[in-house]
Amino acid sequence: MMEFNEIMINSGFVLICTAMVMLMTPGVGLFYAGLVRKKNLISMLTLSFISFALVTIQWVVIGYSLAFGPDIGGIIGGPDHFMLNGVGFNGEPVPDLLFMVFQLVFAAITLAIITSAVAERIKLSSFIIFGLLWTTLIYDPLVHWVWGGGWLSQMGVLDFAGGIAVHIGAGFGALALAFAIGKRLGFGDHSMEPHNITLTLIGGALLWFGWFGFNAGSALAVNEIAINAFIVTNISASAGALAWLGASWVNGKPGSMGMISGAIAGLGAITPAAGYVGPVSAILIGVISGMLCYGALLFRMNKGWDESLDAWAIHGVGGLWGTIALGIFAVPAIGGIVGLISGGYGQLEIQILGAVSAAIFAFTATYILAKIIDRIHGLRVSEEEEYVGLDISQHGEATINS
Repeated sequence: MMEFNEIMINSGFVLICTAMVMLMTPGVGLFYAGLVRKKNLISMLTLSFISFALVTIQWVVIGYSLAFGPDIGGIIGGPDHFMLNGVGFNGEPVPDLLFMVFQLVFAAITLAIITSAVAERIKLSSFIIFGLLWTTLIYDPLVHWVWGGGWLSQMGVLDFAGGIAVHIGAGFGALALAFAIGKRLGFGDHSMEPHNITLTLIGGALLWFGWFGFNAGSALAVNEIAINAFIVTNISASAGALAWLGASWVNGKPGSMGMISGAIAGLGAITPAAGYVGPVSAILIGVISGMLCYGALLFRMNKGWDESLDAWAIHGVGGLWGTIALGIFAVPAIGGIVGLISGGYGQLEIQILGAVSAAIFAFTATYILAKIIDRIHGLRVSEEEEYVGLDISQHGEATINS
């Protein structure tokens, strides 16, 4: 039984981390807003804010219960916590209500990440429908599988802070959604260069900052695991930034976009492993993620896939690698798990199965859901609206200097 003061200290820590993770959702909006053309800047920012508001209500009404309610067949949580029934101030190491809102901000940023796939071409009404259904039917089950007592956790699959639930789910879901909605008009024929790299760098800085709360906060306590997660998060991000920067330098100039993209790749990769690996392993995880995700971006471009802002290449591939890397680099002295380098083989096999299963589910289920919505309601704006830009056609607003 924990002391009251210890619970209060943990609660203060997790409250701060929750606020930090909340800031990541507008951070995603800024990151994406700088990457699109000027006529769609407001649209990308708005999609992130809508993601936060939409998921907040969904999570309170049913999402938290589906993710963390009593297990039903290893697939989904029961409705016991509908409208937060029974979710109060009891619980250790933090009160249940605080754990609920900490998980809420994770759910919100996951939906914001997936907006990468529909940049510059989705109807706002369609995104709201998709976001509500995707969070309910795809994100919530993934969370239950790994954190809520579902079949992956029963097998022993580990995910410290969201490599499977957040990054594989959003990344592979984004790729499927991009296939379902189709390419932007003129993609491959006309320039679609980022209009404001400064905005993207600011958004990236907010993401890097918020990620400390994302990973360290997942310890749910002020302890050695939280400290370790904080440290390896920064190390992996830095290693990923330098690795991507170097790889892109070989193919041209060392752009700032490569640096910040590599940092986010490193952040995504360390997320599932942050509570199980040490600093040296974090360097290797970050370096490999930077190179892998850069390679995935080149592969996507060569294939002509218009997953516009590379959620798949950065979050999806990064999260997949990081989930598997946990099985390679985990050391028992940190998280009690024996990875491959410590002489254990079983965890690596389990992690591969978990990562691949989540990727297949996220991709397939997202594609089917998007196609159904497209058939019934239509995902895309008209060609005229897309040409004008979503800022004007969907929101009736424009940036000052447009």
